[in-house]
Amino acid sequence: MSFPLEVIAWLTAPEHWVGSNGIPTRVAEHLLLSSLTAAVAVLIALPIGVWCGHTGRGGFVAINLANLGRALPSLALLALMLPVALSLKLGLGFWPTFFALVPLGIPPVLTNSFVAIREVDRDIIEAARGMGLRERQVLRQVELPIGAPLIIAGVRNAAVAIVATATLGALVAGGGLGRYIVDGLALQEYPRLFVGALLVALLSIAVELAFGALERVVVSSGLRAASGDTADIHLQERPR
Repeated sequence: MSFPLEVIAWLTAPEHWVGSNGIPTRVAEHLLLSSLTAAVAVLIALPIGVWCGHTGRGGFVAINLANLGRALPSLALLALMLPVALSLKLGLGFWPTFFALVPLGIPPVLTNSFVAIREVDRDIIEAARGMGLRERQVLRQVELPIGAPLIIAGVRNAAVAIVATATLGALVAGGGLGRYIVDGLALQEYPRLFVGALLVALLSIAVELAFGALERVVVSSGLRAASGDTADIHLQERPR
């Protein structure tokens, strides 16, 4: 039997759609871990990035500290967080993976939110202040709406990276789709391995499309066009 047919046979086998090792269960585990991790990363990074961007203070230090999470390999972070989780008696699986993935999600959110607020036209901000808006009103009514496309892009990048990297949790007895990849490799069941990788790729694409739809709902078409024009200008001005 050829490999594509083996993959189809594995996918259509009823036993692979039920139970604790079934595809729906593994997808749900992967989504739970990824969504919780992304939410915590956003709750940590977004306020810091917005505050630094609004005040113009501490941005360099915050971004460079956050980028330490990007510089460290994900597998190394997982190895570092495993003893932390065990010392806290949280066990294997979910929590070591969670602790390792949060630093991965922080840098894109923090960097994009900082840049999004800092790149708002200063003339617009001064005009808003001249109209009597307080600093919180300037942030809420001017800076955040204008910076929304770039902020959402940062959250999208973080979410996609977390979904793709959450497969490493299977190395520390975690669940999710990484279980198919690790078990498939260990048992030399390559259709299982392929299905796991395929489902992770499809889930990452689904997250990308979901955030694209969210941006179309939240951000006005005028701001999206302006954001695209700004990106084109930056690309044209980048030295070769």
